[in-house]
Amino acid sequence: MSRYDFEQKPEGGLSRITKPDSDCCLIVTGGDLAPAFAADFIRSRSYGRIIAADAGLRFLAQARILPDQIVGDFDTLEPEIFERFGRDDRIQRDIHKPEKDETDTELALMDALNAGFYRMDVLGALGGRIDHEMANIQLLYEYRKKGAFISLIDPQNRISMAWSGRLFRKDDQFGKYISFLPLTTKVSGITLRGFKYPLKKRDVEMGRSLLISNEIADDTAEITYDGGEMIVIESCDKSFIRR
Repeated sequence: MSRYDFEQKPEGGLSRITKPDSDCCLIVTGGDLAPAFAADFIRSRSYGRIIAADAGLRFLAQARILPDQIVGDFDTLEPEIFERFGRDDRIQRDIHKPEKDETDTELALMDALNAGFYRMDVLGALGGRIDHEMANIQLLYEYRKKGAFISLIDPQNRISMAWSGRLFRKDDQFGKYISFLPLTTKVSGITLRGFKYPLKKRDVEMGRSLLISNEIADDTAEITYDGGEMIVIESCDKSFIRR
């Protein structure tokens, strides 16, 4: 039995996940989803809200998980799946035309923020079209400015924003490796403590690979820096994943 509380519904065998005390929102979008990994990941965590963005609804339908909300233009989803969920009164709907200014993933982030969620896990944001993948990574920075902490997750990676003073616990690491990539022209005064490869007051420019493939050496590790913006990529080798 998972940590979820399931309210079993007879309509199609779908399950409503109820965890009102969780302050984290799960967003499932339409990128490369490894079904076995995604199902295990969801069932090992607690979410206060689940949002399906466009073709992310396909996975939830296959996994028999009822989302709290669907959002997007649904131009890449089979009509029969959309019709089934689109007329379910238990689900909130935020339907858009294909001609819009935001991607379906960003619409889901906006809806989660408007619902009061400032922590979000996103499955399906990586893989598939590289333009969408890169846009999703850049959204981390935009929504960090709004006060949100977002993790983009696939079987090999967990990507999020760094900030000066951020701590990383070895017992919470996603994979063996941890890398930092500048989002700005330069990140200045970087210091790494508790890592296999420490650093002291180094400036790193965008495009340099100095901060790739580090490891957490102590129980906790810390990054500090004086200026600039970076993303964090926690990753593991392919041999350790279940798809």
